[in-house]
Amino acid sequence: MMKRTDKIFVAGHNGLVGSAIVRALKAAGYQNLVLRRSKELDLRNQAATQEFFKSEKPDFVFLAAAKVGGIVANNTYRADFIYDNLMIVTNVVKAAFDHQVKKLLFLGSSCIYPKLAPQPLKEESLLTGPLEYTNEPYAIAKIAGIKLCESYYDQYGANFISAMPTNLYGLNDNYHPENSHVLPALIRKFHEAKISGQNQVVIWGSGTPRREFLFADDLAEGCLFLMNQYDGREFVNIGVGEDISIKELAELTAKIIGFDGELAFDSSRPDGTPRKLMDVTRMHELGWRHKTSLNDGIKIAYQDFLKKEGSLQHV
Repeated sequence: MMKRTDKIFVAGHNGLVGSAIVRALKAAGYQNLVLRRSKELDLRNQAATQEFFKSEKPDFVFLAAAKVGGIVANNTYRADFIYDNLMIVTNVVKAAFDHQVKKLLFLGSSCIYPKLAPQPLKEESLLTGPLEYTNEPYAIAKIAGIKLCESYYDQYGANFISAMPTNLYGLNDNYHPENSHVLPALIRKFHEAKISGQNQVVIWGSGTPRREFLFADDLAEGCLFLMNQYDGREFVNIGVGEDISIKELAELTAKIIGFDGELAFDSSRPDGTPRKLMDVTRMHELGWRHKTSLNDGIKIAYQDFLKKEGSLQHV
């Protein structure tokens, strides 16, 4: 288990997941945190990563750093997504091993699973079929990360574990109009429509795909739980075990934000995988469950959006 005095490196601490992990660590009394912005430490650079680990010698590592984005970003910047994410995970895992890190937790994504894998998605379904094309480069990089941790575990006995979160949202999310994930994109769209008096919002896709959503601060608590309680070779799904259609999600988000206009669905936009629901049996059996309902989580995320994007209130 992590001691309060242990040095803990949170890679990607400015992002949605990394910032949530930092909040969870501080709330639990861990104060010896090592944090670096990407401008200060480029984890794609092997020499720089090695030098950082050599000088700082962290005891524990949460690997939340990644190049991330929504379906359009994944499909548009395919080379960037596979290269950047491969370089980050290979450099960090190798440096962690070389410099005797006690334990590392690598965070992947539910997109690692085959496009048509049986639902809910069990850990055993990995590599049993073709991936969804639109996010294939990102998924391959994350699968490589899982296998890298497993391989160091197998060959050297390194305590490197992996967790695969479902779709995430929450504080410090990315609300870019083109490159964000579906939930923050909906929050922005409905807010702008409400402020500007629009009577219709167009939503990408048919609205029929089903997705599962986990509040990022719940994920962070799950990560601390795994770091302190789990030493297994196999990766673990982290989610809520329930899903919702994009149409239902849009209706819920519109209601919370106060947009009462019409919802139109643009079927010319890609839907992505028809359904992504995680089987979270393994995590539940370990003794962890999420706490935040989707309704409450969206309310918290919307208030955070208003603080982060305050100028939009005057569109």
